Amino acid sequence: MKILLSNDDGILARGLGVLERACEPLGELYVVAPDREQSATSHSLTLHHPLRPVQLGERRWQVDGTPTDSVLLGVGVLMTDRPDFVISGINHGPNMGEDVLYSGTVAAAMEGLALGIPSIAVSFGGNALRADALLDSQVGVLRNLLQHLTALPAFPPDTLLNVNLPPLPAEQIRGVKLTRLGRRVFSDSITRMKDPWGREIFWIGGGSVEWSGPDDSDFATVAAGYISVTPLHLDLTHRDQLDASADWWREL
Repeated sequence: MKILLSNDDGILARGLGVLERACEPLGELYVVAPDREQSATSHSLTLHHPLRPVQLGERRWQVDGTPTDSVLLGVGVLMTDRPDFVISGINHGPNMGEDVLYSGTVAAAMEGLALGIPSIAVSFGGNALRADALLDSQVGVLRNLLQHLTALPAFPPDTLLNVNLPPLPAEQIRGVKLTRLGRRVFSDSITRMKDPWGREIFWIGGGSVEWSGPDDSDFATVAAGYISVTPLHLDLTHRDQLDASADWWREL
């Protein structure tokens, strides 16, 4: 089995190294990842300058572009054969709820899915500052999970699996649950400042975060000490509203 690994925290990120160790027994690994952090780049492509992959070793490249660029180049140019799976991560922080709309980690897996390849995104579902201290302990747990997911008798078609690991030592993880997306609300996430010349500038990020969702949501599941696995797909159609269109739609 051939597996393409990527991420959005960059080729040197600790999480990517942990993912490589977890995936090592699964097959032949190829790593194509950005040369620097690309968090919150979502599914962006680099269109206004050429990309220059740099080979760092056998089956290992860094790309001066986004996570989506990395997967596109890996599948289309750098690998001689199409991978059986694209696995992205491990992100140094959660990708739950609305995070999946912004996440470069999820976008790398989404690009694999768009190319017709079964794909998995993996994130550390807690404070990013705790990731380094805990991820090493979770290698075996993640390896078992990925072995299970890649060996499913029928990997769900047109679907990527979004995995979030709880911020716990491996021995305290309670199991794995299939989940749905929760909801996340940021408060005070824009900080107004002045640059050294007195001009007004703004930082996006920080503030407080409130999570919500039913017991089977990704947030509630991770908070309860379980690994969450959420199936996602590219089709954003609100099917319930199509079915209920008689209640709100009027022909033009």
